[in-house]
Amino acid sequence: MHRILVVAPSWIGDTVLAQPSLRLLQARHAGVALDVLAPRWTLPLLGRMAEVRRAIESPFGHGDLRLGERRKLGRTLAGEGYDQAIVLPNTFKSALVPFFAGIRVRTGYIGELRLGLLNDARRLDKERLPQIAQRYAALALPRGETLPWPLPEPALQIDEPGRRATLEKFGLDAGRPVAVLCPGAEYGPAKRWPARYFANLAQAFAARGCAVWLIGSAGDAAVGEQIAATAAGACRNLCGETTLGEAIDLIGSASAVVSNDSGLMHVAAALGRPLIALYGSSSPAFTPPLSASAQVLKLDLPCSPCFKRECPLGHFNCMMQLKPDRVLAAVDFDRILR
Repeated sequence: MHRILVVAPSWIGDTVLAQPSLRLLQARHAGVALDVLAPRWTLPLLGRMAEVRRAIESPFGHGDLRLGERRKLGRTLAGEGYDQAIVLPNTFKSALVPFFAGIRVRTGYIGELRLGLLNDARRLDKERLPQIAQRYAALALPRGETLPWPLPEPALQIDEPGRRATLEKFGLDAGRPVAVLCPGAEYGPAKRWPARYFANLAQAFAARGCAVWLIGSAGDAAVGEQIAATAAGACRNLCGETTLGEAIDLIGSASAVVSNDSGLMHVAAALGRPLIALYGSSSPAFTPPLSASAQVLKLDLPCSPCFKRECPLGHFNCMMQLKPDRVLAAVDFDRILR
């Protein structure tokens, strides 16, 4: 049996965008054992990926070196007999565990002085591979092999008993169409559609008979409360109340999802939900939702994408001028309500 260890990225969205690389590895190596080393907060995603044999928790937070602990973990994994390690992040630290594990082939991109840690070091051609999912997927192929296009789409599995249990836990009714709104974006406020626009959208969905749920992290709880208050009872704020696994269950119950460019946007895409993805400071040329059920809305202003955490010009027009009416016009209510 061919055994491969994949070192996963630390962001939820990037972890979803890594799944095409896993699917390519599975297609290339019949019966491959794919283990993924990942931070704790992304493990619920990996548990929904059919390609993953085992998710191994990485105990290291952002910025942690903890060299001795990485060496210890590497020596523990040395007994697994991996044939190859594929290191998706470009950091020095991410390449240490496979090196300490003595894995025979260690694949990744050149970066951060890690040539000595990788022995299958690739030079990244950003123009040839503009999307982060393409960059990850290319590492699953032998050097120089042409990347297939389109890539295999991410596909998270829905745990039906778990989904029903989550609905029951929160007292939610999925007997009518459900609209899920994801108002957060961990990167910064420049990626977040205005709260009052989300409130307008919630009211419009509710007026058409939809249940409306706000889903996000604990950091989104305040904006969720703001949206719920402005929407005057049109939606239920669940931001910060769910685990990631529960958020996946609830998004999997949705008839429609509207989301900023965020990790949950990629989750919705990987669940095949009808999705409207809102882009302002970021670009779908780099991190698009990989789903035939997704559509992207953006304004293409001269100043965007700027990739800044906050609007450097102070006007935030890339999101302020993307009005709720335009988003509503993109919603296929005939499909949702039939």
